[in-house]
Amino acid sequence: MLHDPNHLYIFDTTLRDGEQVPGCQLTTPEKIEIAKDLEKLGVDIIEAGFPVSSPGDFQSVVELSKAVNDVIICALTRANQNDIDVAAEALKYAKRPRIHTGIGSSDMHIKYKFNSTREEILERAVAAVKHAKSYVEDVEFYAEDAGRADLEFLAKMIESVIAAGATVVNIPDTNGYCLPDQYGAKIKYLKEHVRNIDQAIISAHCHNDLGLATANSIAAIQNGARQVECTINGIGERAGNTSLEEVAMILKVHNQAFGSLTSNIDSRMFTYLSRKVSEMMNMPVQPNKAIVGRNAFAHSSGIHQDGFLKHRENYEIIRPEDVGLDEADIILTARSGRHALKHHLERLGFHLEKDDLADCYQRFLLLADEKKNICDDDLKSLIQEKI
Repeated sequence: MLHDPNHLYIFDTTLRDGEQVPGCQLTTPEKIEIAKDLEKLGVDIIEAGFPVSSPGDFQSVVELSKAVNDVIICALTRANQNDIDVAAEALKYAKRPRIHTGIGSSDMHIKYKFNSTREEILERAVAAVKHAKSYVEDVEFYAEDAGRADLEFLAKMIESVIAAGATVVNIPDTNGYCLPDQYGAKIKYLKEHVRNIDQAIISAHCHNDLGLATANSIAAIQNGARQVECTINGIGERAGNTSLEEVAMILKVHNQAFGSLTSNIDSRMFTYLSRKVSEMMNMPVQPNKAIVGRNAFAHSSGIHQDGFLKHRENYEIIRPEDVGLDEADIILTARSGRHALKHHLERLGFHLEKDDLADCYQRFLLLADEKKNICDDDLKSLIQEKI
């Protein structure tokens, strides 16, 4: 599989890893609706489900394969023949099918999950890739718990599965364990010690148990990974996955740091898609969530408001319109200054002289101490009191 070294492949697993969250299950029509939006967003790969896990998941992969045209449709399997057979059947209508198979790579998983040995696990990994390759050209291999795996053994496993036909090698930090420098060093080690690594794309799949999923994914990119596995709003099992919108906006804001590396993502869809996924999956987005949280572009501190109103870039590194918002919010609270009050009064058509503004501001502070947030009707009342 030829790949562009200057392109960051965005692998969206909202409909597979994201949907594993309790209470977030979607119907097949809902999955299709989100998949079509993900295609418009510009993701390269959609992980549509784990076909052997349930008839619903199988059917979702079948229907998503029919519904999208340009995106690679990926189906997850374990490293066994039946899983792969079922995935291949589910992918039969996909224009660009990918089978994602794999097995544990850490000694912890080998001993306590599989009750096996490194040698047997290596044999199973190779056999799974070869079997998947008999169905599709594009095979991704995941080395589960690679974040805690022995480096030399991990390199041997990756070299073996590439030789067996893997086109993408996924190095998951399954438990969100690694620090960014550790995860970045792991990717670098594989780049330097796996002889056939140039024949595959290295993929980062990071979990957020310590809040490091995005940082680890960025460290992976900086060390040679060219695919990132992520979800809308960072949803996923336990503390979630890498947030798609965070990775895309880091790439955009720090474009010079990443040289010629680009993605196909249209960031103007983020607010719309974030809200849609949140509503459909019944998963509220925390207000201070980066990029798409309700408060991500809300300024309430007087010092911040004053600086923002004088020059937007004093307190914003991303334009709200770049992520699909109309404008930033200047929230009026007891911490707001005269500049913010004046801004909102003028927005409502009230232009006060300096002394009148000072008087209005004092009455505003008394009201703001009573109420947490001040709305337009409150401001109109303040003006009418004076009249």
